[in-house]
Amino acid sequence: MMTFPERIGRFLLLAFVWAGLAFLTIPLAIIVAVSFTETEYLTFPPQGFTLRWYEQFLADTSYLDSIGLSASIAVASTAIAILIGIPAALAITRSQLPGMKIVNTIFLAPLILPTIVIGAALLQYASMLGIARSYTALLVGHVVIVVPYILRTVLASLARFDQTLEEASLDLGASPVSTFFLVTLPIIKPGLVAGALFALIISWINVELSIFNATAALMPIPVKIFNYVQYAIDPMVAAISAGTIYVAIVAVVLLDIFVGIDRVATPSK
Repeated sequence: MMTFPERIGRFLLLAFVWAGLAFLTIPLAIIVAVSFTETEYLTFPPQGFTLRWYEQFLADTSYLDSIGLSASIAVASTAIAILIGIPAALAITRSQLPGMKIVNTIFLAPLILPTIVIGAALLQYASMLGIARSYTALLVGHVVIVVPYILRTVLASLARFDQTLEEASLDLGASPVSTFFLVTLPIIKPGLVAGALFALIISWINVELSIFNATAALMPIPVKIFNYVQYAIDPMVAAISAGTIYVAIVAVVLLDIFVGIDRVATPSK
């Protein structure tokens, strides 16, 4: 039976958790609600109910193109970051070569530098290579800023990794490649999936880096919204933002159905 101080502590903890959830979710609920208002301006609570702003948003193919571009860059940059981050994490944790701490610092530098500085530097470097303001430049920039998220989460998984499991697999006749896919990868999967989710989100919402390499025909959705709100603020902005919220909800539901959020959060046995 809990003592009175323990009950007070538990109550305060639950209150803090619920307050945190409310702080995070109420703004999203407000955005969704405002997207249905009949007024020509943003107002809460919404007045009336209409799908006009969604129709206006979906009728503009440039927004759909921007969403497709952002999704393409987010998925591609995350996939490339995984291919870079896993070998880098393995090398940093297991290599006996000197200078691995410096390599780790270089990979994590994008977390320290302001993204806008990285964007400006990328624009200058891409101009020298003749690929400025192109899909390739955007993709390279997004890979640079999302690799640290993959690296950090995989490093965290490898920190408690038991290498005797790999040694046992090799002793039983498995090849190094088979050992990686059948032993190593399943164990580091929670960290890898968490890092991939972070990478997707960071890439999807990025404005600072993208704005330097965006053009009228190559404009990710965050930059598109940023440019729009400089000249007009109406409920269509809320409808676009609500659309991204719906996409995030669907992504989480699909992740739970096909992967299982509980399995992602729990290390493989």
